[in-house]
Formats: sequence, C-alpha cells, structure tokens
Amino acid sequence: MKKSIALTTGVLTAVGLGSCTEKSDDSQPNIIFIYADDLGYGDLGCYGSPVNRTPNLDRLAKDGIRFTDFYSAAANSSPSRAALLTGRYPIRMGINDVFHPPSFTGIPASEIKMSEVLRDQGYRTGIIGKWHLGHMHQFLPLQNGFDEYFGIPYSNDMASCFYLRGNEVESFSVNQDSITYNYTQEALRFIENHKDRPFFLYIPHNMPHVPIAASANFRGKSANGLYGDTIEELDWSVGEILKKLDELGLDKNTIVVFSSDNGPWLTEGPNGGVAVPLFQGKNTCWEGGQRVPTIIRWKDKIRGGQVINDLAAMIDWFPTFVKLAGGTVPTDRIIDGCDLAPVLFGDGKRENNDFAYIHFRRFQGFRSGDWKIKLPAAMQRGNFWVEDVPAHDTLFFNLRNDISETINIKDEYPNEYQATLARMNAFMGTLEDCPPPIVLTENRATMLNSRQRTEAINEAREKGILPKSETGIR
Repeated sequence: MKKSIALTTGVLTAVGLGSCTEKSDDSQPNIIFIYADDLGYGDLGCYGSPVNRTPNLDRLAKDGIRFTDFYSAAANSSPSRAALLTGRYPIRMGINDVFHPPSFTGIPASEIKMSEVLRDQGYRTGIIGKWHLGHMHQFLPLQNGFDEYFGIPYSNDMASCFYLRGNEVESFSVNQDSITYNYTQEALRFIENHKDRPFFLYIPHNMPHVPIAASANFRGKSANGLYGDTIEELDWSVGEILKKLDELGLDKNTIVVFSSDNGPWLTEGPNGGVAVPLFQGKNTCWEGGQRVPTIIRWKDKIRGGQVINDLAAMIDWFPTFVKLAGGTVPTDRIIDGCDLAPVLFGDGKRENNDFAYIHFRRFQGFRSGDWKIKLPAAMQRGNFWVEDVPAHDTLFFNLRNDISETINIKDEYPNEYQATLARMNAFMGTLEDCPPPIVLTENRATMLNSRQRTEAINEAREKGILPKSETGIR
C-alpha cells in the first residue's frame, strides 16, 4: 500500500505532495550508501589513523567532502539504521535497542522509508548486507521499499548468521572471512545490472563488528592485526565499487557516501576500533559513541577536497537524497533531518545546528553549535580494556575547543549554557507524543564472538598488559 508523501526539513516545514514517476529523469543521481558497523572515528587514514591503510577512502575524501562533526542518530545498531532510513530519531518509532533473532518485532510499517520514496521516483532499490530491523516477513527489506536484498538479517555475532536473498534463506553456512568479499561481488553485480536507470544501493557491511574477519588476501597484511586487516578489506571493497563506476561511466552522476552506524566497540579491545581523539565509544552518548567518520563524493557536483566542520547527522540523508531525486518528504509527521544540499553545494548552511543524544529511550544530552550539554549519568562500567567512567552531574562542553570532553565549563559560560538548555528543552517538548517502546524479546541470541574475546584477553596477559583501572580516569 502506498503511503502519502510530502516535505519537511528541520521540524515542520510543509511543501505540496509530489506525484510518483514511472520514468526517471536523466538528471537523477545514482546513490550508493556504504555503512560500516562499529567503525571508529579514528580508524581511517583520512581521519588520522597511523596504522590502518585506507587509500580508497582517503581518495574518496580528497575527491569530495570529509565531515568532522557528523553524528549517527544512536549509539547502537538497529536504532541508527532506522533513523538513517526515515530521517527521524529512533525514539519517535519506539526503536530504542537492537533487535535479536528471537524478536517478533521490527521497523513499523507506518514509517516511510527512504527506499520507498526513491522507488516511487523510479529508482531501482537494493540492499546488500546487514539489515537488523526485524526478520519476520513484514519487516524484511522487500516489504520496506527495496527491490532486491542479499545479506545477513542481523549482526554477524548472533545465532541468525545466515544469508538471505530476497525473503528466502539462500545459505545457512556463512564463512565470516568471506562476508566482505561476497557483499562486494553482489554490489558490483547490482551496479552492472542497473547501470541504465537510476539506482539506490545501500551496502550496510557487517564488519568491523565482532567477530572480525578478513579474507585470505588481507589476513595478516596490515600493521594493525586482524582489526587492521578487516578495515583494509573494507577499503578495498570501496575501491572496487569506485572502479566499477568508472568502468561504466557512472562516476560523475553517482553520489557515494561512506559512514558508520555508531562508534567503535571499545570493550572488545584489539578486536574493536578507536575513537581518538574522541572520548568513549559505542553504547555511550559521549562523542566517541555517535560522532562517526562520514565522506561524500559526487563528481562535478560537489567540490572536492573539502573538510566541513559544521554539525550534520545521519537523519539528514533522508530529506537530502529524496529532494535530490526529485521526490518529496512527509509532512504528516516530524522529520528531524535537514536537507544538506546547501552544505554540499557550498551555498548555504544546515537549517539548524542542533543534535540530540538519546540512548535506550533516555535523553542524555544536546548539542547546539559548538556547545554540548551532557545530562547527569550513573557510573558507566568498563571491562578489561576500558576504564570505568564515574557518575557525573550535568556537564557543559565547548566541543570546538575541547573535542575530548575533558573540561566542564558550565559555571564559566552561564549565558551559553542557558541558551543551549532552552533549545534542548524546546526539542524535548517534541518528544511528548512518542510511541511506547517496541517490545524486544528478553531472550538474547547465542553470541559467536566469545572465542575472540577470550583470545584477546589471554594474549594481553601473556604480553603483560593489565586490566584498566576500576576507579576511572575522569
């Protein structure tokens, strides 16, 4: 059943309803969105990594825009993916945690997804990779705007690690080492098969989520152990896609975006990434949990070599892509994302400069411009690899001057704090009608990465690496 579609950017700006098109306009850009899983802010060469070689992503940044202050809408997987596809904070959908194989719920049918709008505009839509928004029939990609699907429905550490093609299981046998390779080959075939019409290809990789793995061509080749091997194979995958676009003459009218669903899983030690210079990582609302590497290239349309320091967020891609494709975005609901076209083309700014940090349905902070309020929190327990973070009262940071969130300046800047607080309270008022949380099963899936965790700790002890302090570092 078709859903009504219209435009909202920021919070509530209405535009008239557009009609669906059967034939595409030649000016419509192809869109390829590549999503890493648990990639850290400091894991790419162009973001300062001294150990991971990422020449293809570095070139992508050189040819396009590299964002320094780009945010995932959540600090974990399912919520961040729902937000990307809808342009809405996950709390507005009731998605506050990750789905698991025993879950009988998924992304609501009432939500309008980017894939649905683009398909109505004449795009061929495909997803290759991790879905993680429900595995029952009505929640799978083909029932949510995608024409084609190949991938693993959940994280690669869950018991449901099998390949789906469309709505059917293609194989219950998944070799972790070949996941990235297989996704790459599927992506190349999709591009080849649909080179003569506009397409939207969403590639949410399973890597570098644990258990990390790389194929024989990359295993043991990096200077950063298996994690580095995994990152360098992802970089290779990006390079193969770029080469295919060049080969087919599609490079100039194809938007390519690379990003991550959230920050690195620091508690995995050497099997997780790094957020340096940001503090903390996945499952936190410190900067390391939600500020992610993000690159966009659109040859001949976006000036290359740009580094943009202004705030932007994953929720922004929904209104941006839909408008660039000639479509319209819903006015019957709040769309939190803003159209980034003025930023991309260098003729304007994002409609607002705000971002809300919400985790497990709990409002944990708010950024406006360079200023960030971090609301009170209980002690955050670490593990062998990560220190405890002590409980804290309300904190206030200037992220432009203090990217690592080390200096609480709440008392020194009362006017700026009050102004940020007022914007935060106004935003929180828009959350009053959010639906109750979608019920998630209490039965956790059998995890497949316990071996890597044990091996990492045993190897650390053999090297004399001691557990982090229980007393915290702040």
